[in-house]
Amino acid sequence: MKEYKRQYPIFSLCGLNCGLCPRYHTDGHSKCPGCGGEEFHLKHPTCSVITCSKNHDNVEYCFQCTSFPCPKYREESNKDSFITYKNVLLDFKKAESAGIEKYIEILNEKIKIFQYLMENFNDGRRKNFYCTAVNLLEIEDLREVLLSINNLDVQDEQKTKKAVFLIEKKAKDKNIELKLRK
Repeated sequence: MKEYKRQYPIFSLCGLNCGLCPRYHTDGHSKCPGCGGEEFHLKHPTCSVITCSKNHDNVEYCFQCTSFPCPKYREESNKDSFITYKNVLLDFKKAESAGIEKYIEILNEKIKIFQYLMENFNDGRRKNFYCTAVNLLEIEDLREVLLSINNLDVQDEQKTKKAVFLIEKKAKDKNIELKLRK
């Protein structure tokens, strides 16, 4: 594949929130630049979705294609990779109805929340959990959880456990399972 660049590599052509993927937040060789980010074509030399877009309407996001929803999107995917695919259709709807700039604004806020959690409530094994949780929970729910987390009066060794507990509780209240499906 030739070089492929996009304005917002944190939200992919196929609807993944690349900015909330563990590989996007990794240092080293396995780091992914996001969809259409710098040297994307070297990390992902073939991508059937990009090929499809070029063969159809050459859109920035699949939901903009005249063939959407194509067979790939008629049903929610039941498998995940490094990142969850659970909200792809919902996220497309949000981006379409609110506008891509507003959706990217919310996604950027979610990325900042993820980074805050990693910097302040990480015991060394929480990246996948936080990526999944921040990806699946609504921004209002994340703001509420952050407020609760920041009001915690616990010792340092307990703060990560308490933060994870509050996130899991919010997910359970919303009937959201915070696990990748393989």
